[in-house]
Amino acid sequence: MQPMEQAESSRSKDDDRVWAKLVPTASAYPSIEIRSREAIICSEIMSSSDEKLRWCEIKRNPDNASARIRNLSSNGITIDGKFIGEEIVNIESGSQITSGPDKEGYLTYIFEALPFQGNDNKRIEISLDIEHAKCSICLSIWHDVVTVAPCLHNFCNGCFSEWLRRSSTRSNNVKKGVVCPQCRAVVHSVGRNHFLHNIEEAILQTFSSLKRSDEEIALLNTYATIKSNVVVGMQNDQSRKRPLTFSNGEGNEIQLPCFQCGSELGGFRCTRTTTHLSCHGCGIMMPSRSDIDVPQKCLGCDRTFCGAYWAAQGVDPREFNVICHQETFKPVIGHTISRIPDSVHQNNQYERDKGAYRELGGHCRPSFLIGS
Repeated sequence: MQPMEQAESSRSKDDDRVWAKLVPTASAYPSIEIRSREAIICSEIMSSSDEKLRWCEIKRNPDNASARIRNLSSNGITIDGKFIGEEIVNIESGSQITSGPDKEGYLTYIFEALPFQGNDNKRIEISLDIEHAKCSICLSIWHDVVTVAPCLHNFCNGCFSEWLRRSSTRSNNVKKGVVCPQCRAVVHSVGRNHFLHNIEEAILQTFSSLKRSDEEIALLNTYATIKSNVVVGMQNDQSRKRPLTFSNGEGNEIQLPCFQCGSELGGFRCTRTTTHLSCHGCGIMMPSRSDIDVPQKCLGCDRTFCGAYWAAQGVDPREFNVICHQETFKPVIGHTISRIPDSVHQNNQYERDKGAYRELGGHCRPSFLIGS
């Protein structure tokens, strides 16, 4: 421990507000004001000596009502009667801190956190895992962060702009949507996120080692093309999701969610409380039913498809050409797989080339999966 001239706590130049105090139990000694977010306490530690020594470090917690204390003394300190060596422990207002291994001969202080005053009540501190502020494409802290919808994942503007460019220029005749590079969900829109941009800047100011080089930032900026909210591609054809119309017998047509809302089919008719599912293939609704053995969802992607259900209910797709055909949803064993469809794994060519679905098809014969 190194001697110093006066009782004090270290403080930063930009934060001179007292946020906590160490109040001695012995009235002959002054209180120690803690002014910075991270303070090294230097004061008298023994009643028999006027020598001032560094003996602990106190850091404010995000809740501003508690703190963490670390022992700097070779002899250890005591907090609420418990000896503290090298570990870091939490303290709160009222905690008793003794500057030595026991109270005999050492000074004891009461920790007191002060309430915020003035404009401080407009500021909050949050805990953030740095890993959650990284772009999953370049694996670095966001730069000019953008957010994609509806999955709400975040990327560098330059990284996602390049992903968008490459996804839009793939050479094939199949109309595809752009997928999120992190979760593979279809992206409907993307835009700059000004709130997360402020967090991005705060992180880099605090952890300067995470900053990129000027050359890398300049390269990212050349790729960045997203200046405002951008609608990406086309969503499902809304004309395929038009409601079904039925005659009410009086010459008027009414709109109902599904065929079984208008009449009884296959011994079932929807009630007012029936939950409906929207087919991923055609957009038509069907009742969600757990009382039948006919599958309504693909076990591979967990998406809803109506082909098998309406066939089991006796609905002819040739009469209602807006619904899926039964052939679009049947067990893998019912398909002859001559090639891996382009749409597997959300158009992920890498996964398709590895033949993951070809291997899967040989092990899931009884399961309902989408085939080509």
